[in-house]
Amino acid sequence: MDDQPNHDLTHASREALEHLQQQGLRRSLRRVLSTRGAEITLPQREGVINFSSNDYLGLATCDALKAAMREGVDRFGVGSGASRLVCGNHAPHEELESALASYKGTEAALAFSSGYATAVGVIPALVGPGDVVILDKLSHASLIDAAKLSGATIRIFPHNHLGKLERLLAGAREKGGASTRVLVVTESIFSMDGDAAPLAEIIALKARHDAWLLVDEAHAVGVLGPQGRGLVASLGLEKQVELQMGTLSKAIGVSGGYVATSSAVRDLLINRARSLIYSTAPPPAVAWTAKQAISLLQSSEGDARREKLWSNKRLLLSLLGETFASQTSALPAAILPIIIGDEEAAVQTSAALLDAGYLIPAIRYPTVSRGAARLRLTLSAVHEAAQIEALVTCLRRMVPQLGIAAHGA
Repeated sequence: MDDQPNHDLTHASREALEHLQQQGLRRSLRRVLSTRGAEITLPQREGVINFSSNDYLGLATCDALKAAMREGVDRFGVGSGASRLVCGNHAPHEELESALASYKGTEAALAFSSGYATAVGVIPALVGPGDVVILDKLSHASLIDAAKLSGATIRIFPHNHLGKLERLLAGAREKGGASTRVLVVTESIFSMDGDAAPLAEIIALKARHDAWLLVDEAHAVGVLGPQGRGLVASLGLEKQVELQMGTLSKAIGVSGGYVATSSAVRDLLINRARSLIYSTAPPPAVAWTAKQAISLLQSSEGDARREKLWSNKRLLLSLLGETFASQTSALPAAILPIIIGDEEAAVQTSAALLDAGYLIPAIRYPTVSRGAARLRLTLSAVHEAAQIEALVTCLRRMVPQLGIAAHGA
């Protein structure tokens, strides 16, 4: 009898990793030792300028929210103790949800431990077998996974293709009849391309075909619209979107996710959303801090941080030159994709930028389509003009296909 342990799983894992390596798709975790403004310290290098963070307003390290977190820990401890339906529903959780509902212009809101948990909790709780979920092709993986978990029929329309969306809506209603629930899912700002969904047109279509709409505002909340309330609010469409999903961990600077909706939907989710029911509640100190962040977004400081963010974007576009700027100036958010194409070339360019002191990771398949690998450059209110100017000089040398002219040429 062979007494040697069975290493089949390990062997299979090594083979899979080698396959990923050969395709230029292997990933690894990057350890960050500290953060100060836009600078981070990595084990191999200090003073790296971070152009990859979703902390668009710099709130994650701002003094006001650090003080709020300390106060929250002092008042409520470091953990919640149980799921929210047992004994983990602390006052800050409900206070945060009231603040979110007011901020997003809805009757109610429900907070989750993450944006991913929000998606996989909400969608399967509202639709199931016999229903239809229609998603934009570029919807976030959490939304796609949630649709699959629901058991509903999934239909995909090409990115922002209103004609195909209308045909899918008509087909879903014709085939399923009046009893079929149809949910349209899109992002307001798409995370990898930085472009916007045509929300007004999508709303008109979903209303015509008696469907519901979920809009993921993850990359819009905090930065777009009045007081940073998002693209939906910017267009005055709050009352026409059944489900406004979002995250607390990007521009809001903390951690978690939420859905803003009607009181009846919130109550139903409390009874059906498995990622809420069967998860320990987020620490109340986190909810306490997130509530303070919502207040900050609506203050003069929030306005000042947003203006600094857009000032940084204007500077970047002015330095990038006419060719690249003309391709990206219409993008409404703080995300600028630099398309490389080849996966290995994108990885090598990202590594060269890191050697020069700039963190802009390569985004590859399956996050984006094969052959559409890119550097995903994101701006923050805490970036300084000199940092942006130095980055453009570096990009001009390392990514000549961008066609960035010498400044002043």
